[in-house]
Amino acid sequence: MVKLFGKNFSREELLKYVGDIAQIARIRHFELLDGNEKSVEVAQVHTGSGLVFDVLLGRGMDISYASYKGIPLSWRSHTGDVAAQFFEPQGLGWLRGFHGGLLTTCGLTYAGAPCIDNGKDLGLHGRASYIPAKVVCIDGFWEGDDYKLVVKGKVRESMVFGENVSLTREISTYAGESRLFIHDIVENMSCYEVEHMIIYHINIGFPLVDDGSRLLSPSVEVLPRDEEAEKNKADWDKFSAPTRGFKEKVYYHKVKPDRNGNVNIALVNTKFNNGEGIGIYVRYSIKELMWFIEWKMMGIGIYVVGLEPANCQVGGRAKERSEGRLQYLKPYERKEYKLEIGVLSSMEEINNFQKLINGILSG
Repeated sequence: MVKLFGKNFSREELLKYVGDIAQIARIRHFELLDGNEKSVEVAQVHTGSGLVFDVLLGRGMDISYASYKGIPLSWRSHTGDVAAQFFEPQGLGWLRGFHGGLLTTCGLTYAGAPCIDNGKDLGLHGRASYIPAKVVCIDGFWEGDDYKLVVKGKVRESMVFGENVSLTREISTYAGESRLFIHDIVENMSCYEVEHMIIYHINIGFPLVDDGSRLLSPSVEVLPRDEEAEKNKADWDKFSAPTRGFKEKVYYHKVKPDRNGNVNIALVNTKFNNGEGIGIYVRYSIKELMWFIEWKMMGIGIYVVGLEPANCQVGGRAKERSEGRLQYLKPYERKEYKLEIGVLSSMEEINNFQKLINGILSG
């Protein structure tokens, strides 16, 4: 059933009211034309509930702008949705096109800090986010009384005498929903073992992030990345107003899954709109992504909290290798990752999520 405007509709009932389901829920396909964004293809998804998000087909099938009933959900940087041809792979050049957004994919064969690994000079966070997708499919169709919206495509990171890794990504949702689903299949297409690192860089911004906002997480241990993160470590779950001179803090969380093996994380602002409350949650399998990374950046203009499920830490591939954490894909091996990202639109939903976290931690 499609839940809209406080009512449930069957397919037959809803189509009595509209000539085209696109009046309620749709995907618009277009191309950006201005400046260094020119040629980036976008699939803009409208669910009808108020959830709108842009899938960048020309930038690794990542999700840039996202909003709910006009409320921005994600942080957006000042770079914009820079086209793939402007990618600067050396050092910190990746940041010149880091749009932020609801999802930026880091990987697929390296991620984290720049480093020299086995003689290879690797820049920040990998190539996946800058590779345009191929074999793109944009569709909407009925599954019984549910109307499904799907954007699907393939991203391949490859070079002669090097890696050949494919990412098949499907981003889906349903009419009336305030959540979306990401289903990734990462496959080694070669007959050689290859390194595999992936970080789902989910970037939440104002007004969800504000003075008094909190992170709800079933964390049993919180490990600061460095001395800067060690400062005020006890406040890892609390966020302040924008602060001049703030230095980023990164925390590695060891989290407790629910009975289904899923990790549940939320960032909430209970003061929003005179106490109406707003939040966003992320759900994923701990078997697939064993690390949860928190990026706390309370700076002026760069005011963002990163919720980052990952199969690695962010010290770079050389550090992952030397400390024994580096993951690999065997020849023709494939790994699947599934994530759910959704809106908590009321204090009732926020309180229910808090009860979920409390229940997980108490066993």
